[in-house]
Amino acid sequence: MSSEEAKVVVPRNFRLLEELERGEKGIGDGTVSYGMDDADDIYMQSWTGTILGPHNTAYEGKIFQLKLFCGKEYPESPPTVRFQTRINMACVNPETGVVEPTLFPMLANWRREYTMEDILIKLKKEMMTSHNRKLAQPPEGTEEARPDPKGPAKCCVM
Repeated sequence: MSSEEAKVVVPRNFRLLEELERGEKGIGDGTVSYGMDDADDIYMQSWTGTILGPHNTAYEGKIFQLKLFCGKEYPESPPTVRFQTRINMACVNPETGVVEPTLFPMLANWRREYTMEDILIKLKKEMMTSHNRKLAQPPEGTEEARPDPKGPAKCCVM
């Protein structure tokens, strides 16, 4: 590959279309998934992610819903990531559900080649770390209690 080929930068929308296609096909072992939150969003900014709680952790048996927001600077800048489902995790603000970039190295040290899939996989791995795996979790029934600042969700969680 020549040095000119190595410098090709995929435009934002093409990159997001690639991520959408990959998310729709299903990825990995099926314990993380993601897709667009609003099919009418021509800027492809609002996304929904899901992480199935890993085995042998306090998260086991739970389904965690997340919102990812890819601003106009994505993928040069990381998306904002917020748990909709209440969760007790070292890198997550307990009040807002926001994954704090200063506490989650992947966001703090963001690189253009990282994807939303990478974030979800890394968050799942973070759930399995020694300092998170045994943390007491919010009681059942508080799963969807976090309000969405943009108003009610447009889809249902099964």
